[in-house]
Amino acid sequence: MSRDHKPSCNREKMRIEASGGYVYDGYLNGLLNVARAIGDWHMEGMKACDGLGPLSAEPEVMMRNLTEEDEFLIIGCDGIWDVFRSQNAVDFARRRLQEHNDPIACCKELVDEAIKRKSGDNLSVVVVCFNSIAPPVLTAPRPRVQRSISAEGLRELQGFLDSLAD
Repeated sequence: MSRDHKPSCNREKMRIEASGGYVYDGYLNGLLNVARAIGDWHMEGMKACDGLGPLSAEPEVMMRNLTEEDEFLIIGCDGIWDVFRSQNAVDFARRRLQEHNDPIACCKELVDEAIKRKSGDNLSVVVVCFNSIAPPVLTAPRPRVQRSISAEGLRELQGFLDSLAD
């Protein structure tokens, strides 16, 4: 369900240009690295009173029927997504929820991790859990891999180890 709203994405770029804005070097009107935002009203020429300016506060709405496989939803601002890929954030949050099953603590940990990863933007995140129990630990079967070393490789390794002993 994840989709970036960066000015350089084709769909957003077309919407921006249709509303009188432009994308320069990946930035909306050469200033912002986002195409949709609730804030930034102070920026001249970005938002129109009718909501049709190049910077839109209109959310992208998706409807989806949840299944038992749907565990949680992460809603975050660009400061989170600048340092987390979508799947990376899901994996991070899932591990934390498996540990303590506390979405509030999980939000704090996502923000703390974004700070550690040197996010240079504002940081807000909401984790919505669809189940009261922690996500299950999933393990994928790993096939046994046979490995061998050649006689020449063994000789080289023995020579290296012997050189360490000298």
